[in-house]
Amino acid sequence: MYASVVGFFQEGGAFMYPIMVVLAIGLAITIERYVYITAAKRSNSKLLNQVLPLLQNGDFKQAYNLSSKSSNAISRMLSQGLARFNSANSRDDIETAMEESMLEAIPRLERRTHYLAMLANIATLLGLLGTIIGLIKAFTAVAAVDPSLKAEILSTSISVAMNTTAFGLMVAIPLLLFFTVLQTKTTQVVDSLEMATVKFTNLMMQRKNIADA
Repeated sequence: MYASVVGFFQEGGAFMYPIMVVLAIGLAITIERYVYITAAKRSNSKLLNQVLPLLQNGDFKQAYNLSSKSSNAISRMLSQGLARFNSANSRDDIETAMEESMLEAIPRLERRTHYLAMLANIATLLGLLGTIIGLIKAFTAVAAVDPSLKAEILSTSISVAMNTTAFGLMVAIPLLLFFTVLQTKTTQVVDSLEMATVKFTNLMMQRKNIADA
C-alpha cells in the first residue's frame, strides 16, 4: 500500500506538491480551530454553571469578582453587564453592554475557519490545472511517435495526468467536511453566548425590580 501511495504521488507530477502544502495548511488550521473552539465551549459552560447560582441569589459582587478573573467570552460579557448594572436605566442598557462584548468575541471564534473553504477550492483547481498541463504534455509527446504506439502512450499519459485531479479532490472533500464541522461548533458557541446574554439580563432585571420595589 505504501508503494502504491508513493507511486501515485510521484506519477502525478509537480502539482502534487502544492496540493500537499494546501492539505498541510488546512489540517493545521483545522486542529488549531477545533482545539480553540472546544476549549472556549468548555470554559464558557463551566463559568456559566458557576455564575448562574450567584446571580439567582443576587450575589452580583461575587459574580463580578469571579467573571473578572477569567478571560473567556462569557466572563467578559458578564463583567460588562454587571459594570453597567448599577447605572443602567433600562434593560436595553445592560443588553447593549453585553452584546458589545459578544460582538468582540465572535470574530475570534470565526477566525481562519473560512480559509478551509478557500483551500478546498484551491486544491481542486490545482488538481485540474495539473491534469490539463499533463494532457498538453501527453498530446505533445505522442505527436512525434509511431502511430501504432500513440494510443498506448496517450492512455498511459492521461491516466497519470488524472492523478492530480484525484488528489486535489481527495484533499478538497475532507477540508470541506472540516469546514462544516467547525462552522457548526462555532454556531453552537455563539448561540450559547446569546442564550447567556438573555439569562443574565433577565436575572439582573429581576433583582433590580425586587430592589426597586
